[in-house]
This record gives sequence, C-alpha cells and structure tokens, in this order.
Amino acid sequence: MRVRFEQVTKRFGGQVAVREIDLDVGPGEFLVLLGPSGCGKTTLLRLLAGLEQVDEGRIWIGDRVVNDVAPAARDVAMVFQNYALYPHFTVFDNIAFPLRVRGTPAGELSRRVRDAAARLDLGTLLDHKPAELSGGQQQRVALARAIVRSPHVYLMDEPLSNLDAQLRVRTRAELKRLQQELGTTTIYVTHDQSEAMTLGDRVAVMRDASCWSSPSRMTATRSESESASS
Repeated sequence: MRVRFEQVTKRFGGQVAVREIDLDVGPGEFLVLLGPSGCGKTTLLRLLAGLEQVDEGRIWIGDRVVNDVAPAARDVAMVFQNYALYPHFTVFDNIAFPLRVRGTPAGELSRRVRDAAARLDLGTLLDHKPAELSGGQQQRVALARAIVRSPHVYLMDEPLSNLDAQLRVRTRAELKRLQQELGTTTIYVTHDQSEAMTLGDRVAVMRDASCWSSPSRMTATRSESESASS
C-alpha cells in the first residue's frame, strides 16, 4: 500500500515537531526514518497511525486521505520500542488480541495466531507469559501481534533498541527476511545508521537534532544494503 505525506506539519503548542514533510513510500517498500532523538521521527509515525492530529498538510494511505480517519480504521500496525505486551496474557493471547478486538471467529483466530507464531519461531511458547521470555522473544511476540492482522502498513518505532548488540544484528536479518516475505509497506524509525542502511530499501534522513526549535526537513536517499552488511 502506498503512503504519502504532503506538506505535513505538526506543532505542540508553539514548538514545531515536523514541518512541511513531503515523502512518498511505495507499495511494499521498507523505508527507514533515520535521525537523532527528538527530531520528529516518532511524531511522524504517530501522525500516520492517527495517534496525533495533523496541523497542516495531508496524509494518504492508498487512495484515501486519512487525516480525519480514526486510528482503528487506518489498518496500520505499530510495533513500539517497549513492546507493549500485556503481562497477564499468554503469548497466544497477546498475539490474538487485535483479532479478538475485531471479532474474528475462533477457528480463524487460532489458525492466524499459530501461523504468525510459526513465522517467528514462537510455536513452543504460546502458553508462556511475557515475564517468562527473554527480551528477544518478547520482541518477536510484538512483531507477531503486528503481522497477525495483515495490515496495509507496518510502523516500527526502534523495536530493536532494547536488545543486546549480538541479538540486534541477528534480529535485523530476521526482520528484513520477514518483511520481504510479507511484502507489506514498512516504515521503520531508528537513530542507528548501520541499522538503517542494513534494513532499508531507502533511508529518509530527518535533520536538525534541535528540531523542536528549528523546522525539521527530510531528504530520502537510496541505501546500499549489500554494501552496509558486507
């Protein structure tokens, strides 16, 4: 699904978070937003998800403007930095949660949860609770909960930042493989340049670390994933 930002601006009081962002993300593309903390990357994801309201400009998902569309109706799935798992739910119930909210029939729900779990090697952990899992396993549960919905767009806000260096490198490869298999448009936020160049089909750079007092602007460049990973 194609995603477009047209002259998108967001303010919090008198502070400008993002200004006049123009960005076109092609269907099935893996686009990485790269920049330092505080430059507006997460704000841009939240605007696309509908968790924040646009002050100026338009956001398109496919052929419709979604500025006034409720978050639940945008058909995007967001993976957060802290995973946001329900501690009293099992792995199965955490993955199944978005399907239960939609009223998915029990048989289809079970099949889709087990398929998503199998993709991420969680099949033997479905009866466990988050506290019994490692950080890497919790991260995979959060990813499974996102992919089980089969949304139009995945939004990922530094989902690997809480993992140790070795596990982060391994999980990058798994994440890239998964996105290529699913073919779903993905927008991924990071401040790690090597991560951006390894994962992204393109990298969009948000400049100005002090963008709360200066307008932030974005440029997109092709990444060379093969060179970055060699």
